[in-house]
Amino acid sequence: MSCYYKETKMLYGGDYNPEQWGREVWEEDMRLMAQAHINIVTLNVFSWASLQPDEDTYDFARLDEIMQLVRANGMKVCLATSTGAHPAWMAKRHPDILRTEKDGRKRKFGGRHNSCPNSPTYRKYAPRLAQKLAEHYRDYDNIVAWHVSNEYGGACYCDECQKAFRVWLKKKYGTIEEVNRSYNTAFWGHTFYDWDEIVLPDLQSEHFMDEVTGMERTMFQGISLDYMRFNSDSILDCFRLEYDAIKKFTPDLPVTTNLMTAYKGLDYQKWAKSMDFVSWDNYPSAADSPDQIAFYHDLMRGLDGQKPFVLMEQAPSVTNWQQFAKLKRPGEMRLMSYQAVAHGADAIQFFQIRRSIGACEKYHSAVIDHVGTADTRVFREVTKLGEELEKIGGLFLDGKTPAKTAILFDWDNWWAVEYSSGPSVRLKYLDAVLDYYKAAYALNVPVDIISTDHSLEPYQVVIAPLLYMVKRGYEEKLKDYVRQGGNFVTSYFSGIVDEHDLVDCGGYPGRLRELLGVWVEESDALPFGEQNAITYSGTRYPADLMCDLMHLEGAQALANYEEDFYAGTPAVTVNKYGLGKAYYVGTHSDEMFYQTWMRELFAQTGISPIQHTPAGVEAAVRENAGGRYLFLLNHTAEEKTVVLEESYKDLLNGRTYAKQEEIVLEARGVYLLGGCKVQGIK
Repeated sequence: MSCYYKETKMLYGGDYNPEQWGREVWEEDMRLMAQAHINIVTLNVFSWASLQPDEDTYDFARLDEIMQLVRANGMKVCLATSTGAHPAWMAKRHPDILRTEKDGRKRKFGGRHNSCPNSPTYRKYAPRLAQKLAEHYRDYDNIVAWHVSNEYGGACYCDECQKAFRVWLKKKYGTIEEVNRSYNTAFWGHTFYDWDEIVLPDLQSEHFMDEVTGMERTMFQGISLDYMRFNSDSILDCFRLEYDAIKKFTPDLPVTTNLMTAYKGLDYQKWAKSMDFVSWDNYPSAADSPDQIAFYHDLMRGLDGQKPFVLMEQAPSVTNWQQFAKLKRPGEMRLMSYQAVAHGADAIQFFQIRRSIGACEKYHSAVIDHVGTADTRVFREVTKLGEELEKIGGLFLDGKTPAKTAILFDWDNWWAVEYSSGPSVRLKYLDAVLDYYKAAYALNVPVDIISTDHSLEPYQVVIAPLLYMVKRGYEEKLKDYVRQGGNFVTSYFSGIVDEHDLVDCGGYPGRLRELLGVWVEESDALPFGEQNAITYSGTRYPADLMCDLMHLEGAQALANYEEDFYAGTPAVTVNKYGLGKAYYVGTHSDEMFYQTWMRELFAQTGISPIQHTPAGVEAAVRENAGGRYLFLLNHTAEEKTVVLEESYKDLLNGRTYAKQEEIVLEARGVYLLGGCKVQGIK
């Protein structure tokens, strides 16, 4: 059963903001939502101003009307706490709640995420509102979950945050001497003598804007890295305050907040430990490819140990705040929804139910458009999907992805890589991870995204791209995994520093040197437009961005460089270690190299594709106690043919397909298939 709700079918709905409309519209909205098979609404996301007009007054009268109307119409509620945007009176009377930018400018009232996470005012009133809501609505039997705040993010550099940062550092390091050691403050005479000498790393202190690249950079990576950790922890503390307030009155209801793809500013792996279930908002840009969107779904599934998640928001059609509000083509919303389900979603929701008439999201798409009727293409597509989900019921709930391959993703490493002063401004951690993920996706090999806390035992292959930071003890975990028969892969510029961003002396790749069987003497960072080459399995591939110059110390070369003074030296290696193998890919190459290399790796380790498909057709699997379900998703604008490798039953129309039978997917088409003995289809 899903971690989201105690239901037997998938929930389907979205954000509903009736406070933006007159009461005469509400009844019509109920009728239209029922017509679209919507069975859940997220309420009260941005109502703090109306719920609390001053310090001591709380007025839930209008929200009561809405809650009663929704319950009378048989719908479930995900109830939000409204704390994503504080009221104007609070900013006027208590300016400590306003954030300070990294250049020292104090914000004024307006926008969102403008609350300082260390403001005494915010930490007083936000959990108080959450508690009053939980106390007031604790007897409503149609509330299935709580939604705290909204899309947490941003940062603050005010005096309150600076004081809190010093407390955080003292708790972490204990002594000022340990801070100095961890930050290597002997460099440039930065030694601290007392805690109150420590200032936040911002554009007034350690940070600066690079005039050539336009990037923000830092002169002291250690303190900047700790500020990222501190800011993430500070905002997480705010979530926990509301979480605890809610649990006092509704201990059995799950609590979440909506995350945002691979958001760099918050360590979602740490956050997930404090959330009852993971939920997130999927708003891809026109430039985001299907494999990149699939990665975000898998990342969310991996945050909580490969458990199902909730797609809390997606746009039925246009996302207006992007550069171009391009329409979702016919079938695209349905395709993207099923892709989410295929990768672990146990609920599908939209932002928003009815389109706003004013402010910055009035042109953001909605289930009910400004015309106010069911006679729109988007409404018809939403209704069709609702009909299908109702027919499928709870068939996919609590389904797992049977992955034997894992990719390590670590926020600390991400922050450290991109704060590094050298060797290349082109080093982008997420891009390095996607190089490997996209190759596995193209081969229809399912992947789990894991953290350094997760067990490696379930996997035949573990890939840790650009593992620049190796936290103390993690190298032993990797060695044990390979020693017992696992296959470990890492890439260029790995094994360089510890968790404080201090270099591990003794030769690169540091504490991974024994495991990988190589010594990296130098790294050549190639500017845009320059490249070397490697030959692998008889084919020549580009080598660009980084070229690690290495010596073999027990490893075997699988590919060598072709050009420059290091021509003929190893570029890709494998080292036998115990019962397993450790691979080092010492350069960056193109898409075809990663697909070729990983295809051979998977063949050697006994990992097979879910289903062979033509380019542009994704195959994904979920498994639960009811069976194994195959999703075929055509992400192209043309028909595609797939030859089935097993016999299946169509989960929507009941038709059976024999092994080796061909099926034709229409443009942006979806097939939902189960084993022929699958039960539970209505």
